Amino acid sequence: MNSIDIILNRLSKSKFRASFKLKEEDFIYIEKVGINKIAKHAYDFINQRLKPKYIKNDGKQTPLKGHPVFIAEHATATCCRGCLFKWHHIKKDKELSELEVRYIVNVIMKWINNQMEIRNKSKK
Repeated sequence: MNSIDIILNRLSKSKFRASFKLKEEDFIYIEKVGINKIAKHAYDFINQRLKPKYIKNDGKQTPLKGHPVFIAEHATATCCRGCLFKWHHIKKDKELSELEVRYIVNVIMKWINNQMEIRNKSKK
């Protein structure tokens, strides 16, 4: 198991984190725009909302719905700097490095891909 699989496994044991699932409308959107565009959105959201050293509305910057990446951020505890510290041990009060941003996006995209695999298996 790689580090992302390990953290996703830990997160799946949290009742709150495990309660987040993509809905059919999310899957339709992903299929419409493509997974690469979803990854670009993830990079954009993380760079805008989590990368800065100080975030005035930390803990409230990620909506609970409206985009598959938002759902994934809550499911993977990458929604705010507090959750990033608690679950991923990424320190607060510093700007995220490019390596940290890449890691966060990889966690988000792995979770989204896992959701898509679950959906595809259930359709068979």
